[in-house]
Amino acid sequence: MSLPEVASRAEWRAARQELLVKEKAATRARDALNAERRRLPMVAVDREYVFEGGDGKVTLAGLFEGRRQLVVYHFMFAPEWDAGCRSCSGFLDQIGHLAHLRARGTTFAAVSRAPYTKILPFKARMGWTLPWYSSYLSEFNADFEVTVADEGELTERPGLSCFLLDGDRVFHTYSTYERGLDGLGSTTSLLDLTALGRQEEWEEPRGRASALGAPAGSDRVRYHDEYDD
Repeated sequence: MSLPEVASRAEWRAARQELLVKEKAATRARDALNAERRRLPMVAVDREYVFEGGDGKVTLAGLFEGRRQLVVYHFMFAPEWDAGCRSCSGFLDQIGHLAHLRARGTTFAAVSRAPYTKILPFKARMGWTLPWYSSYLSEFNADFEVTVADEGELTERPGLSCFLLDGDRVFHTYSTYERGLDGLGSTTSLLDLTALGRQEEWEEPRGRASALGAPAGSDRVRYHDEYDD
């Protein structure tokens, strides 16, 4: 196994300082990329999708649970499978407490093609409490390019899509797939994919900050059981 070189503390500190310059540049570049993402146009979702969850049938607008934004994780679980994808399961394992997203007007939910009767026992086995819906017999997965035809066979791929609710209209604002999911899972990383972002004053484009923004270290950041959702 190849290991890092051994150095003195002074040598390590000098090398670390050089790397820090590059890390700060990467942070600024990421901020600029996030701003460019928020400037993307959005597309009206006019097709009526029907999902099944713990409370029965629901539309795409119903998945928002009364909030302004929705982040959907496209969990690979085909109707003929007996269990969900292992890699997708690892992704859901790292999702933090949803109260922090919900307090910022954003709902997180998983959606799979498997019937809900298959999703429910697997969800219980994994010990998850997050919302998870079945899009069985719906065109949702195909329309958002996570179930694709490959040489006549349907193939699943992981992805994540963001939606915005304006009045009673749903808009699709962003999607990413496969390696685009790397590094996601935290509250801020998921908010950075949405049209409204973290809703903080420093973000571009201007005009999307709100009282839901909670900069790190501010008194708006609460324990997850203290938010008034």
